[in-house]
Amino acid sequence: MEIKLDKKDTALTVALTERLDTVTSPDLEEVLRKELDGITDVTFDFDELDYISSAGLRVLLSTQKRMLKQGKMRIINANPVIMEIFEVTGFADAIDITAKQ
Repeated sequence: MEIKLDKKDTALTVALTERLDTVTSPDLEEVLRKELDGITDVTFDFDELDYISSAGLRVLLSTQKRMLKQGKMRIINANPVIMEIFEVTGFADAIDITAKQ
């Protein structure tokens, strides 16, 4: 997985590639721990993300909890497979998620 960050003032876009799973989730968690101070708007761009596991969902959930206290979080460009995972797990109801067009 590659993590690409684009920070503008208090907005942060996090673009992920390939897989967010048990192996890669700790890397994302570490990056977010360092980058979220002072951020009020986080966007996860999943345009190039192919797969997400329960470990990845856990990182998103913990980020959502933090952002509820300091701003907002959204996910954009989720492919159909990832959208199905979000719908089955209820994440689609709890997080602002936009499917890939």
